[in-house]
Amino acid sequence: MNINDIRAQFPILDQQVHGRQLVYLDNAATTQKPLWVINALDDYYRSLNANIHRGAHHLAAAATERYEAVRRQVQQLIGARHSHEVVFTRGTTESINLVAHAFAKRFFTGDDEVILSGMEHHSNIVPWQLAGARLRPIPFSDDGVLDLEAAERLFTDRTRIVAVNHVSNTLGTVNPVADLVSMAHAHGVPILIDGAQAISHLAVDVQALGCDFYCFSGHKMYAPMGVGVMYGREELLDELPPYQGGGEMISEVTFERTTYNQLPFKFEAGTPSVGDVIGLGEAIAFMQEVGLGTIADHEADLLRHATEAVSRLDGIRLFGTAKEKTSVLSFLVGEAHPYDVGTLLDQLGIAVRTGHHCTQPIMDRYGIPGTVRASFAVYNTRQEVDLFVSALQRIMPMLA
Repeated sequence: MNINDIRAQFPILDQQVHGRQLVYLDNAATTQKPLWVINALDDYYRSLNANIHRGAHHLAAAATERYEAVRRQVQQLIGARHSHEVVFTRGTTESINLVAHAFAKRFFTGDDEVILSGMEHHSNIVPWQLAGARLRPIPFSDDGVLDLEAAERLFTDRTRIVAVNHVSNTLGTVNPVADLVSMAHAHGVPILIDGAQAISHLAVDVQALGCDFYCFSGHKMYAPMGVGVMYGREELLDELPPYQGGGEMISEVTFERTTYNQLPFKFEAGTPSVGDVIGLGEAIAFMQEVGLGTIADHEADLLRHATEAVSRLDGIRLFGTAKEKTSVLSFLVGEAHPYDVGTLLDQLGIAVRTGHHCTQPIMDRYGIPGTVRASFAVYNTRQEVDLFVSALQRIMPMLA
């Protein structure tokens, strides 16, 4: 991998912040966008903009073909059996809300339970609470590893679904989702996987995993904001009612009754963000051009380098030290508030995330208000890691 060629694809990186070269280490929140994506968006709005599926004219037909081609790209990326098992949404949050709302309407009967991990993002907690479920979290160890024996004990005759993240956005832990899929199915329970933090770091094959739902966002995999995916097994999607009503999701409408469209359109009410979906296709093509394995190896090297360097600093506390993890480094500097650390790093050009990262139960588990989180992507370098560590060394005396 030629890192200079990669970085040249990301013009946003070539700027200064507070008079210093930007070092962008907030990739778990959102990744930057390559020229492949930026140019595709520009081209769409310059030459192709039209509403899809319903028009008989050339632009509508061309836009529809581009849009549906991306659906097939996603199918191939995640190994789905059918392209109609791929539903486009605005992101992981909407994908999970869609499943929670529709699943509860179809399968909840009262006194329903959902098994989650203790390290879920709020987007995989609140939708199930809104659906009326009692949540049963799987505990995890100090180093951020799920207790599978405890998970087994959580199943009851009221368990309706398991919903767990593939990778923790705060701890970086790669959860044993294949084991959890097997466990859930042994109890006759479907499972949803939140893949927001996995899709740009790991190869995902939903058929090999055997999961029933898999959700992710485009903006965490170099695609535009405002587009995401909800994969669902055809058999379950056929059973679920629509999440929203309106155009496109209908087959026939009268004032007396409505019949719904076929998959996947039953779940895609209204005008979609066509340009952003096309951008998602370009992001997938970019990742595949670089190579998913190449990206994973590069990010693993950056994580090892950063972990070793930060661990040598006095007063640093690391959170999330599981053997199996991706490119997230969460830590605290002594007793300093994470916001203070992040503000000082920003003055030195280092962009990190601070706070609870929408995982307040994790913070409660450790008894802390939040962490500082550095997260890495394909365009980051060892030199940037060294700049980050040097900046930490510089600000630590200010925080004592």
